[in-house]
Amino acid sequence: MTELNSLLEPGMLVTHPQQPDWGVGQVQSNIGGRITVNFREVGKMVIDGSRISLVMVIED
Repeated sequence: MTELNSLLEPGMLVTHPQQPDWGVGQVQSNIGGRITVNFREVGKMVIDGSRISLVMVIED
């Protein structure tokens, strides 16, 4: 798992760098490198954190 992914906690907002059409998603869980994210456009997805580095979204 990438260093950034290890910091993700439930409630944080993220995007998938290779799937921008999925929109912003909210982290549901981060267990053992498997990150469950509920994306606005496609619903709940489980991401392998060792293969994909999710991008944190900072909203003002």
